[in-house]
Amino acid sequence: MLKGVTPAAPVHTNIEDPAAQTNLGFIHAFVAAISVIIVSELGDKTFFIAAIMAMRYNRLTVLAGAMLALGLMTCLSVLFGYATTVIPRVYTYYVSTALFAIFGIRMLREGLKMSPDEGQEELEEVQAEIKKKDEELQRTKLLNGPGDVETGTNTTIPQKKWLHFISPIFVQALTLTFLAEWGDRSQLTTIVLAAREDPYGVAVGGTVGHCLCTGLAVIGGRMVAQKISVRTVTIIGGIVFLAFAFSALFISPDSGF
Repeated sequence: MLKGVTPAAPVHTNIEDPAAQTNLGFIHAFVAAISVIIVSELGDKTFFIAAIMAMRYNRLTVLAGAMLALGLMTCLSVLFGYATTVIPRVYTYYVSTALFAIFGIRMLREGLKMSPDEGQEELEEVQAEIKKKDEELQRTKLLNGPGDVETGTNTTIPQKKWLHFISPIFVQALTLTFLAEWGDRSQLTTIVLAAREDPYGVAVGGTVGHCLCTGLAVIGGRMVAQKISVRTVTIIGGIVFLAFAFSALFISPDSGF
């Protein structure tokens, strides 16, 4: 060592592992999506549609139609939200936080004003809508001759298993669910989440959340639909939305999740 030369101090670099940061972003988005979807969908119109249809028709057919509709809606919503990433993240982050706060306050107000047996009116509305579709299917059956309405086959064509998934019941479950979900709070929430969180985590979490709620409706049917307190779920949902808004005070927009 040269005399009078002080050795340089070691330099410590604080570089975060990109893979670890990506995993955290995915997990955070997944948990956020599955949480808000569950509290938004339990006791919702799409939940009642799956529950009532599952009591009348093949459960697997109803579940497949409803899940295809919800999966398509989730993917579309994530694409809409991801399209906003062209805007600087700091703006979309705080706008989405404000929307979460608004959703949370509205849900709390709605929940506190609801009566304990709230939801029966929407259940009756869904029953009337499905009854109308049933009448249309019966008219179609009479026009096309005798056959199985659920599979869409007649006596001259051998029944095939795959026809269960393209039957009128499948199409009815798909269209009713898709139209009921369009513009719904869960769709708007998915768009908002995709604008600020990892889009893959939002897509997977949203789909899993929908699958859990729809599966519960299909398996439990009317009993579950009548037992669920829409008022309680709405209040819990409002608290969850406000919690996500409140967490923005402690998480930087540039944190990556």
